[in-house]
Formats: sequence, C-alpha cells, structure tokens
Amino acid sequence: MTIAIVDGYSTGAALAARLHHLGVPCAHIKSQPDNHDFLRRTYNPAHYTRDFGFVPDLGTLAERLRREGTTRVVAGSESGVTTAEALSHALGLPTNAPEQSAARRDKNLMAATVRAAGLATPRTHLAASPATAAQWFATSGLPEAVVKPLASAGSDGVRFCRTPADVHDATRTVLDSRNIFGQPNTTALVQERLLGTEYYINTVTLNGRHKVAETWRYTKQVRPGAGPIYDYEEPVPANTPEARLLHAYTFAVLDALGIRNSPAHTEVMLTATGPVLIETGARLGGATSPAVVEQHCGMSQTALAAAALAAPKAFDDFDDRHLTWTGALRNVEFINHRAGRADRAAMIRAAALPSAVEVCPAVDHGDPLRPTADLLSTPGYLYLAAETEERVERDYLTLRQWERDGLHTGGLAIPAASTGP
Repeated sequence: MTIAIVDGYSTGAALAARLHHLGVPCAHIKSQPDNHDFLRRTYNPAHYTRDFGFVPDLGTLAERLRREGTTRVVAGSESGVTTAEALSHALGLPTNAPEQSAARRDKNLMAATVRAAGLATPRTHLAASPATAAQWFATSGLPEAVVKPLASAGSDGVRFCRTPADVHDATRTVLDSRNIFGQPNTTALVQERLLGTEYYINTVTLNGRHKVAETWRYTKQVRPGAGPIYDYEEPVPANTPEARLLHAYTFAVLDALGIRNSPAHTEVMLTATGPVLIETGARLGGATSPAVVEQHCGMSQTALAAAALAAPKAFDDFDDRHLTWTGALRNVEFINHRAGRADRAAMIRAAALPSAVEVCPAVDHGDPLRPTADLLSTPGYLYLAAETEERVERDYLTLRQWERDGLHTGGLAIPAASTGP
C-alpha cells in the first residue's frame, strides 16, 4: 500500500503524519510549482517516503505512480483536489464521480448542481465585470450580497456588500487579483448573503457511504466594507436536532456533487427556512488539531480519513450517530489589530491562559503581520477547553483584550494569567 497525497498542507499534513504513524508509506505531489506561504509552511517531508514535486504532465506522473504501486491518490488541501481526482481516474483508483468534477471546485456550478438536486442554495450570479455584477445586484431585490472568487478557500477575497457600488468595488478587487492558489480570477461570484447560524460539517465518504466526523458552529466577526473574520468555533453533539437536520442535508449535498471517496468540508447556513449550502470542498477541513478534537470527542476527520484509506473495517465500524463532546471546547482564531512583526511571546502568553490546551501559530517570530482581515492574515489559533463554559469564556475575553492592546506584535506587557475557577 502506498498513498500519494497532493498538496499535503494544512490538515493534509496531519493526515500524512497519521498515515506515517500507522506505517503506511506516503508520497507527496505538488499540484503547481509554488504555493502560498500560508500553505507551504505546514509541509513536513519527514512523513513521506517519496516526493515527486511538481510534474506538469499528468500522464507522465500517472505512469510513475503506477510503477510505484500507488493504491490511492488523495488531496491534502483544496489546491490538490482536481489533480488528485484526475490522477485517480487515470490510474483506475477509487475517487469521486468525474461527471461533477467541475462542480466540486467551481462555486457557481456547485450551487447550480446542488439546486438541480432540489436542495436550497443562495441566489447566485457569475460576473465577468464589475458593471454586470453591480447591475445584477441592483435588480435582484437583495438587501445584501457576498462577493468572492470562483475557486478559492480560507475566506480569500470574500466581502459583504450592501449597495451596487460596494458590489462593483468588491468585484473589481477580485478580478484584479489572484486567488490563494496563485490563479488569476477571471470571474467573480456574487451571491445572496444568507442570514442565520453558520456551521461546518466534516465528513468522510468511502464507496458512497458518508459518515460525519465533526460538526462545528461558527462565530464570525463582520466589519463594515469587509468580509467575515473568523472568531471561534464550538462543537455540536451529533444527537441534537440541529445536527441531525444538518447531517441529512449535507449527505444530500455530497450525493449531488458526486462525492464518493474523499473527505469533505461543507459549510451550511441554518436559516429560518432550513439549511442552505454555502459551499463544499472535497477535502479535509483546515485549521484543526486532530489530537485535541479526538481527546474531547473520540474521533476527528483526520483519523476517520486515515481509517478509510488504511483500515476500512474501522471506518465501517464507526458509528457517527452518537458522537458527544466532553466539557466546553472552543477553537479560537487569533485576531491581530496592528501592523508589525510577529512576536513569539504572544504564543507563550496565550498558552498560559488557564483553559488553553494547544496553541497553533501560523507565523514565525519576526514575520511581517498586517491587521487580520481573513484566514490568510491570522497569526494562528488556539484551543480553549474546560469543565465549564464560563472558564472558557473568561479566557477568550482576556485573549481578545490582549490582542486589542497589541499582543501579536510585541506591544503589550501582560501580567500572569489568573488561575481562578
């Protein structure tokens, strides 16, 4: 057994580490010559027996993988989805349905495909120019819209808009830029802004059988004229009414998108009329520490994905209907407020919070930092866990105050954290 991972970044690096721990040989493939530093810094060559690097001709690469005895090709992050699926089809290996391949990356096609299956999606317009985007919004009757790149990730280029002028400006910004994967944006997506409570559902599918590994509820900050800033996430037990509703809807979305053999990260807004799709990625969810998740839940998407690849019976035996969480747990994104240089002391101070259980920096000491506007500009994240929600909330509020006072760029002298109950 040899598993090839395309773009083993972010949680893909955790998958490679898990498979390495299980004694499964892994090879690494790059989907493009260069990747964003945000992704590249997570790669760990120690977890691979072979690195093919970037091979522009997929036919040549497929032949090399065949000679190596490759048994599966999987995406480590969003940038690797298309390449992983194309190689799997060329080698005749299990993967997702080819008919919906474009719909799993193109968010306009994604919405249309899911809508055709009778599932709720936001009203959507594909814009090739700022003028057509603004005109569509002006005649749509919508109070607010979301403008974003057609194929990206990590809240890259996302902006909320209330006027045609806002939509025009946001679309121009998207069209004048490249997405997180370095590709030029030739079109922009303009969508109805959904109102409700946002969730993400991390699943793993093996031979068409979907299982939920994790369900989390988002809390985001929204600033005027900007996009969403990730604030924190909290887990949702599987036996709650909201989880059961979300899971049924998500499984129908996965079927519509032809997800047959892969992890998936699905973002859903639970509105007053029911679940509505935001988007799905046919890959692992990012910004997570599987060890922490497993400690508080017993399962993580990374562990379930590794089981699907290396121990199918363990996948079959896993019952996702009774996942519960112990204590209070919160995954908190760091928010930097001041331009400057990253200070390693910030991570040490955050780790001293009484309920902090793991700190995951996304920058190195001395790296330039700008004020956080999206996931690409966050200094990292941490998990807070305690027996009570009150303890977690107190530490969360302490962290946010420290950040407003300059935590991440060295502008703050912080007394020792309280260890009270």
